[in-house]
Amino acid sequence: MAYCYRKTKPDPPVSVERLARGIASGDRAALARAITLAESDRPDHFRLAQELLQRVGDRTGNTLRIGITGVPGAGKSTFIEAFGMKLCALGKKVAVLAVDPSSALSKGSIMGDKTRMANLAKHPNAFIRPSATGGHLGGVHRKTRESILLCEAAGYDVILVETVGVGQNETAVRTMVDCFLLLAITGAGDELQGMKKGLMELVDIVLVHKADGDNKEKALETKKELDRIFRFLKPATEGWQVRVLPCSSLTGEGIGDVIDLVFRFERETKKSGIFAERRRKQTKDWLYSAIADQLQNAFFRDGRIREVLPETERDVMSGKLPVSAAAEKLLAIFLESRL
Repeated sequence: MAYCYRKTKPDPPVSVERLARGIASGDRAALARAITLAESDRPDHFRLAQELLQRVGDRTGNTLRIGITGVPGAGKSTFIEAFGMKLCALGKKVAVLAVDPSSALSKGSIMGDKTRMANLAKHPNAFIRPSATGGHLGGVHRKTRESILLCEAAGYDVILVETVGVGQNETAVRTMVDCFLLLAITGAGDELQGMKKGLMELVDIVLVHKADGDNKEKALETKKELDRIFRFLKPATEGWQVRVLPCSSLTGEGIGDVIDLVFRFERETKKSGIFAERRRKQTKDWLYSAIADQLQNAFFRDGRIREVLPETERDVMSGKLPVSAAAEKLLAIFLESRL
């Protein structure tokens, strides 16, 4: 039997100018393509993405960036949908960068946040982008910063970054958002034992979620317990004491209070200068992160490294060569090849 194979068409060339025009006009399809370009590991796509970011750079920055984390089961996606819908009703344009855990096999997104925020995904003032972590320990995709800028350039004025919720390694999100929210649930004592002090010292607002029905009284008790705990912790933002609020995405109770508190945080930190100072420090952190990423990419793409790496790996795994000595040897080869 003869088989007929259809030839696949090559990818059409990327037009940075067309993407920039689409982003400026608020075209969600253009924004999605631009983020895909920024997330690509291809060197040519990297160069095009940087050119695009330069073109739209004057449209970025005038936003509020909010990180949202919480233990599994806290209802992050449910809260984000209720929170986002309320913001949209207030006339805000909301972008959600929902960072999913990565599949260990495909490195792809497992949870598919668009399916978990169906109503928000359909709203004309909202944009949702699921993105796999790619195994990044910080709980956020290494290109999340670029995605934030592209969403800002497209006219979204509130950017929500939902993180994986992996605990202490969530610190990466703090380096790219203005305000950091933690979703807690009842049983705060046991839950906070699992969260670790390091994570609690990163957050600005704590929400006791699912404060409805028979759980409402427990949520109010949890709020009191959390209030006591946070009085003894150093705040993440200078001049701002962590606030704890109960809320329910199911009934909508407390969601308006959360929005009021978030905007109060924005006003107070802008007035004190902390907001702008944090943004400047985040840009510096991004610079060093980008340097590390590019050095790593250059290292593993180096032809000489590719030749010697398999043998070096075998020597390390067999115990013939210590790990530190192997790393020093490979770095020496890499540096020599760059001369």
